[in-house]
Amino acid sequence: MASMQLVADVFTLGWGGTLARLAVATALGAAIGLERELDEKAAGLRTHMLVAAGSALFTLISAYGFSEFIGHDRVSFDPSRIAAQIVTGIGFLGAGVIFRSGFNVRGLTTAASLWLVAAIGMAAGAGYWQGAVIGTAIGVVALRPLEWLKRFTLPKQRESQMTVVLAERSSGAGRVLEAVEKSGDVLRVRRDGRRLDLEARLERSKRAQALNDVAELDEVEEASWEH
Repeated sequence: MASMQLVADVFTLGWGGTLARLAVATALGAAIGLERELDEKAAGLRTHMLVAAGSALFTLISAYGFSEFIGHDRVSFDPSRIAAQIVTGIGFLGAGVIFRSGFNVRGLTTAASLWLVAAIGMAAGAGYWQGAVIGTAIGVVALRPLEWLKRFTLPKQRESQMTVVLAERSSGAGRVLEAVEKSGDVLRVRRDGRRLDLEARLERSKRAQALNDVAELDEVEEASWEH
């Protein structure tokens, strides 16, 4: 009995340790959530804090919540079981912030930040402070400084080629050109039967909108960007 008690003591965590791990997880989650809040995303500061704290708590439960059963016969102990379910469960939450409108998909970055925050919470809950802090730093840099760098270094406009397959009874390509010109400048057009290849110069952020405008036309059967 004494030996079993000693084994169980190894898998216990006091009030101080529990508070420290949950507090660190919540604070690190808030650091990433604040950036999403500043961009007015659906999942902001509170959501990221709750995901980080919840992941940390699940990790603590998995590692320390069943310590009283350790040492009993026919009782297996695997702290990673609940942690593995966090990875699966966070996918459902991330899917809830992804929206698709036509060819536009929004929310992927926020879903990825929730996924990262869950990992940070798990690391803090397990006491893996280095992983939690470094993961947070990577997340903050990827979400804000890299976004600024992309805006200033990547060209705002570039030439792209769109391939359009016209419907059999299409009257012409006039409306297709008008739809593309709403987002940029048409440079060259080449038509081969029902296939229409056009090169346009437009901003990267407007490619999806231009493709959506073209695809919605009745005379268009299929449309896609080549690059």
